[in-house]
Amino acid sequence: MSEFRIERDSMGEVRVPAKAYYGAQTQRAVENFPVSGWPLAPALIHALGLVKLAAANVNRDLGKLTGSGKNPLNEAQVKALLQACREVADGRFDAEFPIDVFQTGSGTSSNMNANEVVGNRAIELTGGDRFAADKPIHPNDHVNMGQSTNDMFPTAIHVAVAMGIERRLVPALDRLRTVLARKADEWDKIIKIGRTHLADATPLRLGQEMSGFARQLELSVERARRAQKAVLELPAGGTAVGAGINTHPEFGRRVAEALVKESGIPFVEAANHFEANAQRDGLVECHGELRTIASTLFNVANNIRWLASGPRCAFNEIKLPDRQPGSSIMPGKVNPVMCESMMQVAARVMGNDQTILVSGAAGGQFQLNIMMPVMGQTTLESIAILAGVTNAFVEFCAEEMEPNPEACEASVEGSLAMVTSLIPYIGYDESAKLAKEAMRSGKTIRELALEKRILPEETLAKALDPWGMTEPKA
Repeated sequence: MSEFRIERDSMGEVRVPAKAYYGAQTQRAVENFPVSGWPLAPALIHALGLVKLAAANVNRDLGKLTGSGKNPLNEAQVKALLQACREVADGRFDAEFPIDVFQTGSGTSSNMNANEVVGNRAIELTGGDRFAADKPIHPNDHVNMGQSTNDMFPTAIHVAVAMGIERRLVPALDRLRTVLARKADEWDKIIKIGRTHLADATPLRLGQEMSGFARQLELSVERARRAQKAVLELPAGGTAVGAGINTHPEFGRRVAEALVKESGIPFVEAANHFEANAQRDGLVECHGELRTIASTLFNVANNIRWLASGPRCAFNEIKLPDRQPGSSIMPGKVNPVMCESMMQVAARVMGNDQTILVSGAAGGQFQLNIMMPVMGQTTLESIAILAGVTNAFVEFCAEEMEPNPEACEASVEGSLAMVTSLIPYIGYDESAKLAKEAMRSGKTIRELALEKRILPEETLAKALDPWGMTEPKA
């Protein structure tokens, strides 16, 4: 068998790998865009399959596929078309999507890639010759019926992003929230010193500090939900410019309903197809929430890294599990590698947000945004790596980290900020004088206050009780 076969499109003949399910337009794009070697994310390929499946089901139900148009399909062909779409959605043909992500800005190349693969696979399923020049199940006339890349490719992006948030990101964030909340409860009896501005502050409990991190993750789950909400409107039904040429008036609504049944996610038809085709503001909003989640994860990981610093020459208030040797030259050194991994992912997502922002602001002219492939790919990357690193952080760090009560409590008594609780008794100015004298003398606030007899011993003991400083007092 020859290494190549000849396929034809409206521009003429193209040599295509002999066994490929894709055809001429896919091959042209492969040759035109030898840029990065990065194909579409599998999640986006699968979403394209789902969108084609929804469209085919709607066109079947509306009688369009089997109607009186050019080359109507019979029931067996329709069944094969639906099965081929399902197989793409299930990931069976990921290798048949070789086009670089940095391609035509509408995603036409990848939309036609999906149309060609689905069409040829459907022909094969009916016992036909998928290599033949005459296509009984045509990539444009049948697979792409009632559709344009301009509305269906962004629909696939929205579907992939919403599903990624639902199935990957939200569970990962909630998993970390659960662990941190449990640690907050378990560590609530451990007193430590606060460090506002990285300087000694008043006491708090280690559990209270962890509860702040847990709340950050709780808010991150809420932000992920808002990110998903921003992409629930689907452009399907707008076709070329938003006017809906060559499609049924009910197509967009029915496609959205079909995708709800497939995914369980409450997609809806776009309120305005001209906005939905032309602009990707929903993706910009969505990724802005992802950027905020990244900021939170960076902050939590960095704080845990600092709290675990040491073990002998820094804070060492938390003990992290040993994951790997930390140095090629210093024996016994172990580093907070899971924190560092999470911080790097967060930095990447923050950078990704700039790509999304520029693409959304500058890429939408008149009736079409021409930066869609990179916007879809970048958003899906952010979701994937945020979910991946959060799960890894839970499994290899958060679950096994332990408190170091001795290190936590060691510095509490020595903090000059202990004087803060004396303000209600002796006032701010006298308290400040006491703190400065304690600093000069090297004595603790308690030692100096006892020496000066500024309060009765019983009153002083109550005022300088570290536990009492961790809660409001009436």
